[in-house]
Amino acid sequence: MFHTYKDVETAIDEVVQREFTNGVFLSALRNGEYTIPQIQHFAVQYSYYSRHFPRVLGAAIAAMPPLDTWWVPLADNLWDEAGHGADGKSHEQLYKTFLLSVYPDVQLDDKGVPKQPISPAVQNAIQTFIDFFRGASPLEAMAAVGLGSEMFAGSVMGDIANGLRHPNYGERPLNLLFWDVHADEHEPRHYQLCKDILVQFTDKSALETMYHVGSKIAKSEALMYTQLHQEMVQLG
Repeated sequence: MFHTYKDVETAIDEVVQREFTNGVFLSALRNGEYTIPQIQHFAVQYSYYSRHFPRVLGAAIAAMPPLDTWWVPLADNLWDEAGHGADGKSHEQLYKTFLLSVYPDVQLDDKGVPKQPISPAVQNAIQTFIDFFRGASPLEAMAAVGLGSEMFAGSVMGDIANGLRHPNYGERPLNLLFWDVHADEHEPRHYQLCKDILVQFTDKSALETMYHVGSKIAKSEALMYTQLHQEMVQLG
């Protein structure tokens, strides 16, 4: 089926178009169909996904061989999540600027965690990632991060930023820096770091493995957005 790494990327792109771009969440978001309380629900739940994503990267690193060419790309990604160690610059803190702009009176505990519980949709997406890495080969782990997330994360986060700019979502502009920097800078670079490893595997079996893993993880993440959409609709 696949002859080159580019073939795999093209096939993953098709999954992304079907599951994300044309999925119910992004379609409703860019059409301005959500209410502010529904957007606030999404903002709270995505804060959990963002908060837990460093755990995903740590689990992926655990599946890597003790070779710096393999684990350093993921550590680089993790260091970005930490804001390069600067106080108040972590992605957790950056995300909070968005959360508070869309939900100024959100209730947070003394550690800045929303008091609303995490949705099963988000919990399952995170757990699927982490459970996968427990039995993954290094190639499977790198494909899960690279093709199953980072390859399209920038475009999806850019689509979310653009959707949130719809006039139906508030008279005052939302703080979308979290989404914009991921779309324009962080995710494309993170994917390239993974791709530098993945392109070294050229036999058909490896290409099939990369597609299988990438599409599986991508669909798991897309399911999270679909289920969050369903929760948002139920809010009315």
